[in-house]
Amino acid sequence: MTARAIMFQGTGSNVGKSLVVAGLCRALRLRGIPVAPFKPQNMSNNAAVTPGNGDIGSGDIGGGEIGGGEIGRAQALQARAAGLAPHVDMNPVLLKPQSETGAQIVVRGKVFGAARAREFQSLKPSLLPHVLDSFARLKQTADIVLVEGAGSASEINLRASDIANMGFARAANVPVVLIGDIDRGGVIASLVGTRTVLDPDDAAMIVGFLVNRMRGDPSLFDDGMKAIAAMTGWAPLGLIPHADVADRLPAEDAYGLAERRDRRGGALRIAVPVLPRIANFDDLDPLRAEPDVELVMVAPGQPLPVCDLVILPGSKATIADLAALRAAGWDIDIAAHVRRGGRVLGLCGGYQMLGRTVSDPGGIEGPAGSVAGLGLLDVETVLTADKSLVEVTGETVADGLPFRGYEMHMGRTAGPAARRPLVRLADGRTDGAVSADGLVSGTYAHGFFADDRQRAAWLARFGGRSDLAYEDGVDAALDALAADLEAHVDIDRLLTLAR
Repeated sequence: MTARAIMFQGTGSNVGKSLVVAGLCRALRLRGIPVAPFKPQNMSNNAAVTPGNGDIGSGDIGGGEIGGGEIGRAQALQARAAGLAPHVDMNPVLLKPQSETGAQIVVRGKVFGAARAREFQSLKPSLLPHVLDSFARLKQTADIVLVEGAGSASEINLRASDIANMGFARAANVPVVLIGDIDRGGVIASLVGTRTVLDPDDAAMIVGFLVNRMRGDPSLFDDGMKAIAAMTGWAPLGLIPHADVADRLPAEDAYGLAERRDRRGGALRIAVPVLPRIANFDDLDPLRAEPDVELVMVAPGQPLPVCDLVILPGSKATIADLAALRAAGWDIDIAAHVRRGGRVLGLCGGYQMLGRTVSDPGGIEGPAGSVAGLGLLDVETVLTADKSLVEVTGETVADGLPFRGYEMHMGRTAGPAARRPLVRLADGRTDGAVSADGLVSGTYAHGFFADDRQRAAWLARFGGRSDLAYEDGVDAALDALAADLEAHVDIDRLLTLAR
């Protein structure tokens, strides 16, 4: 079996490509059509661990390293929408920014190296064969593959070495649907302008367009859809309404995180400092969904508010983000919070920051050296080149409540506080640490707030309650997204345009 494919590119970043693909994956699955998601190259520090079995549905795609890798969180959500286990072939190249100009490069789920932005441009041609190999394997497992582009299709300054947008579409002969975002304004100019700046052979790959995030009366844009079609020659495939359901699904990147402040006046307030290289922040999504919780994402320059719990999230560059935390004055705020009897939880990189020192003798994340941590847990961390990528299950030591999650970190943490672990894993290992007074804790385990019983126990410590079935809510949101797309997108036409 060799699948048809169609690619969704955007006029810019954050126009809704990821959610459109997720919704279409669920819509096609509900139609009984085997579908798989694919993104040639992603850039995100919000990643997911793939299981170590190498299977997609009932087919083994094989080849290279299988399972136990990492892909973009958006592709994991799309896989869920399609009814598949996430797999490294769904996102063969993942860039994880470590600085303003450099990133870690992950190829087929494993760390390939690191490069600055300009260096990466010269590496791309050597990565294209990996991308095409993954795509070829994925096509053996489904009737149709929905491909997501990255950033903007009109980045002609990067076109020569592109593997994420038109470079891939041309190499794999995949037709393209272009998505524009009407909510940000100028959607006619952005779609028609993209047609204008593209090389004619690239523009010829585009077969249709979608306009996303329409608010109000859709008939007001009827003439706009006709004008775009007339000026581009592309088929108008749908005007998609703004979907509030998007807030109930994991975000792909940190765009706009600091502006989010949910449920003002919630019974419980949880504060999260938004660090420059925040990673795996989908750990927070179950808390954001709780009616009893006000989750405050604190931007640099703002003090941490009085709250019940401070969460230090994951980080792609612990030492650099620790410096940013201090520059924002949040170390002082956190110390005052603990003196008042407030609780602090560190997740992965946040756990490392809570210790006495963080050392990087090999220069894994930047210049080699050692820095003082926040000193709230009696542990020390040494960053190492080995990366732990594994799904885990276990229970919290204090109450025996279960959780299911994953580890994704470089480094080892040890010290007296680790003899009071936060969690006990199913394989017999313990993980994390708890301070002697019980106010400060940390763990390398991601994802345990997604367990309803585990999350309810955390909220109960502050006098809160939870009746939320989080995972069921994610599937309900995907179903609602699929229903929206069925109503507003010509999916039958999309299927005929795929090849």
